[in-house]
Order: sequence, then C-alpha cells, then structure tokens
Amino acid sequence: MAKGDAEDPLLEQPSDSSHLPSIRQNALTKRRYRRSKTVPDKICYPEQNSPSSLQHRESIFENTLDFKLVLLLLSAYVGVGALCFFLVRYQMKGIKTNGIIDAVYFCIVTMTTVGYGDLVPDSTAAKSLACVFVFIGMALVGLLLSKAADTIIENQEILLVKAMHMREKCSPVDIIREAETNRVKYKFFTVLVALVMLVIVGTVFLYWKEGLEFFDAFYCVCATITTLGYGDKSFSTSGGRVFAAFWILISTICLAQFFYSLAELYTERRRKSLVNWVLTRKFTVSDLEAADFDNDKVVSAAEFIVYKLKEMGKISEEDIAMVMEGFKILDTDQSGTLTKADLMNPGSSDA
Repeated sequence: MAKGDAEDPLLEQPSDSSHLPSIRQNALTKRRYRRSKTVPDKICYPEQNSPSSLQHRESIFENTLDFKLVLLLLSAYVGVGALCFFLVRYQMKGIKTNGIIDAVYFCIVTMTTVGYGDLVPDSTAAKSLACVFVFIGMALVGLLLSKAADTIIENQEILLVKAMHMREKCSPVDIIREAETNRVKYKFFTVLVALVMLVIVGTVFLYWKEGLEFFDAFYCVCATITTLGYGDKSFSTSGGRVFAAFWILISTICLAQFFYSLAELYTERRRKSLVNWVLTRKFTVSDLEAADFDNDKVVSAAEFIVYKLKEMGKISEEDIAMVMEGFKILDTDQSGTLTKADLMNPGSSDA
C-alpha cells in the first residue's frame, strides 16, 4: 500500500468497491482463523465475570486518593488551628465553654465557613489568624475532603444496591454490574440517605442536648449545613461543641456532595436521552456522506461507530486526529495496518 493511502482518515478501505465483498469475506475468514488458533473452545472472560473486576474503574489519569494523607492533613490543620486559637483564647469574645474544645470548635466552624458568630476574634492578631485559617480550611475542604467523601460514597453504593434488591435472587456479579451501570443514580440516592440521616441526628441532638425546641433545632441544622450560620441558634455547651466538631464537617461536605450528585444525575439523564436519540433516529443519505471519512462511497463498521460516537459527543475531530497521528507513528512501514513487525521495529520509518 502506498504511503498516501496510510494517511487517509480513519481506517482506509479499498478504492475499488467491486472487490469489497470478497475482501471483507477474506478479512472475516482471517479473523475467525486467528481466533480459532489463539482462543480455546470455551472462552472465559474474567473481566466480565469477576466481581472485583466490575468495581468502579478509575481512569489512569485520575489521582488515587490516599486517605492516610487526607487524615494527616486534616489532623494537622485542626491541631495547629486549635493550638493557635487556644493561645489567643483571651482575644476571643462570645459564648465560651472549655478553652481547648472552643478552639477546635472555632477551627471547624471557620474551615466550613459556617460562622455562627457565637465565638469571634476580638483583636487584630486573632482576626489575622482567622483570615489565614479560613482560606487554608476552604482549600482543604475543596481539594481533599470533598474527594474523600466522594470516594467513600461510591464505595457504599454496592450496599445500597444490595438493600434495594435484597428480596431478589441476584448474584454478587449482577449487583456490582447494576451499580456500575446506574452509578450516578445510586450515588445520588446514597448521598440523599446519608444527608437525611445527618439532618435527623443533628436535629435530635440539638433538641436533646442543647435544649432547643424541635423546630428551632431543625432550623439550626438547616442554617448549619447550608453554611448560612445566622448565629441566633448554635451549639453552646461543651458536649454540643464536641459533637459539632464532627457533625458540622461531615454534614456540610455531604450537602455539597448532594447538590453535585443532583447536577450529575440531571446531566446523565440528558446524556442518555441524547444517546437514545442518536441510536434510534433514521440514518439518512447526508449521514452516509458525513460518515464516509475516507471518501470511498462506502461506510465501514468502524466509520459508522466513530460517526455515532461523534454525534453522542463522546469524541471529537481533535480526538480522532490525535489517535490517527498515533497510528501513523506506530505504522512504521506505512502500510495502513499494524503488524508485529511495526511494533518490533519502531524506528524503521526514520531510516
């Protein structure tokens, strides 16, 4: 095959359409022959049958999250912040309980931007310290804790699917496959369940421990998890502030995850609607011409797939161009096909 043929877009097809049936039949025969030579009679696909292989597959470009690092950074932030605010505790005004507890409580309230106003800095040094810690805390929440919460929630999706199908006879593989197929939906429901539980726990605790009326307790919960922090209702006891140090951090992040999952669910439904429209609409003559990337008057299966993927928005012209560029680099003999010789002699084309 000539050099120019290898540079045609996508997969080059023969220019003489009269030979297409025989060529395709030969190619099919070759594929069948290769399969019979290399694959046993009973084919087993572990990637389809193994439960572990059906776990959430992350892209190789995504950073793996080190929970020990997250815990270390969070502990360092709270520890250093609590120490600093404890040292300036006499430069703080508001409702005070225990010096150490108040320092940790103020650190968490600052990091999550709840800002009740029940405990505030009252000097230039304390205010400067609060300014520094609020930015560091927001960065920690945005970059690390939200990602950690997202990972934890995704790991709990399997439990939710099991609970929803507990009366059905489903194998572990079926359950994992169901969670993988409807990942966005189950993630949303998992976050919703967690958020409802946190609201209930916070409301009951404020009603029982802080002595608030039931509706006031619910009102305080809503003002807290949305980070409004009006300040008219808050945690004013030492025990309440110990609880708040954990509950505020978890509940505010959970609410952020809820709205993110809601937007993701909406986007996913729109994407599925687009995919369904692309797959079910009538394939017209204009589509045939547009899908004929190599202009040979024939649309191959590869061209059809690429055209549909473009319509679905899964790939773009730039993606195709980059892949084809990589193909040309690997195709050292410039034959338009890849062979073992191409891979074993990567520098032959430069000779």
